[in-house]
Amino acid sequence: MRKTLPVVLSLLISQAAFAEVVVLQGATLIDGTGRPPLKNAVLILDAGRISAVGPADKVKAPQGARTVDLNGRTIIPGLINAHGHVGLVVGGQSRADGYTRENVQTQLLQYERYGVTSVLTLGLNRDLVYDVRDEQRRGTVPGATLFTAGRGIGVPGGAPPVPSAPDQVYRPRTPEEAVANVEEAASHKPDYFKIWVDDVFGKFPKMDPAVFKAAIDAAHRHAIKVASHVFYLGDAKAVIASGVDALAHSVRDQPVDDELVALMKKRGAFYVATLNVDASFSAFADDPALLDDPFLTGALPPESVQQFRSPEYRAKVAADPNVPKARAALENGMRNLKTLHVKGVHIAFGTDSGANPARIQGWGEHRELELMVKAGLSPMDALVAATRGSATMLGISDRGTLEKGKRADLLVLAASPLDDIRNTRKLVSVWHDGREIQPIVASASAR
Repeated sequence: MRKTLPVVLSLLISQAAFAEVVVLQGATLIDGTGRPPLKNAVLILDAGRISAVGPADKVKAPQGARTVDLNGRTIIPGLINAHGHVGLVVGGQSRADGYTRENVQTQLLQYERYGVTSVLTLGLNRDLVYDVRDEQRRGTVPGATLFTAGRGIGVPGGAPPVPSAPDQVYRPRTPEEAVANVEEAASHKPDYFKIWVDDVFGKFPKMDPAVFKAAIDAAHRHAIKVASHVFYLGDAKAVIASGVDALAHSVRDQPVDDELVALMKKRGAFYVATLNVDASFSAFADDPALLDDPFLTGALPPESVQQFRSPEYRAKVAADPNVPKARAALENGMRNLKTLHVKGVHIAFGTDSGANPARIQGWGEHRELELMVKAGLSPMDALVAATRGSATMLGISDRGTLEKGKRADLLVLAASPLDDIRNTRKLVSVWHDGREIQPIVASASAR
């Protein structure tokens, strides 16, 4: 397939970027470790990596390097979304025929230009995702670095209830079929695996525990970690007890308890709250002013903006019996995130963006940070979850913090997110693999 012009231009920029050493100097550095910010920091970027980082009086710029003065700016690591999706939405609509190479690549570019430098596409992927991922690792596909869970395992006649092609999700009826599905997936070497354990507000049958146990065991035999879609506390306990490595959503039916905390800490399991999921049911109807923000509308096709502004959309939200349930789920999810964080459970970061037209790639990640802070995490804790936390969950030790030897994935902001987490939206520039990317919507103070 012929590459689109933005893809070609991005590849040319990427090739040129590695030809120079870049010195970023004068910014305040939030490095993703949780350590206090470092003022007047210097980072040296060389061949896509951080070759040196530290205070200005300790780090010497190499001769001939390009110097970028970032006095008054703040630098944070690139965001790592441990629960996103690509190829499911086209032109503001969920479509079974949307999973094409062009659509996937376009959405990876959108993630990148919003500061999401890595994303795990957690299920509902056609097998062409492996080709895109492998080509990207050879340097021929730009955009956010792609990690994938492949198709994932759902339920016949049940979750996930989204339009999809036949080769986009497995739906085994027996443990034996589940094992065969995992064996087939393992041949592609997925970066994670996904199961769906939920009845979607009581509407669909739930996965048989024997099926998910067989799938988890089969994945682990191939050293592939498993994340589970959950809603209910009981299911969260069941999948963790069966060996799941991450909960891909919040527990939302009731408060978490000490038993779940103990199970997760013993397992070393991660918790990905995806507060954006339940907020997305009614956000634009509840707060139409969101649609006046160019940072949001820059991520949407015009027809989606028009749809979300329409009286018909607001009426549809008002009539949806699941909206009150989603509002209650969001409140439970926020409380449970705070509880698990305080109890010392590992927290990673995800949004479910790209799963449907209201879960918006790029914007949704910045919204998630805001919701995490609203839930009671400090801005620093939310940033650490969205960087080091997700990198640790994915086992990718080359990114997530801004330290010597790590990948040069970072965001330059016009103001500090420690003062207001919404300042992550004040993007001046995105640096991915040491190359500078212009944000879709740059901060006004960057112009």
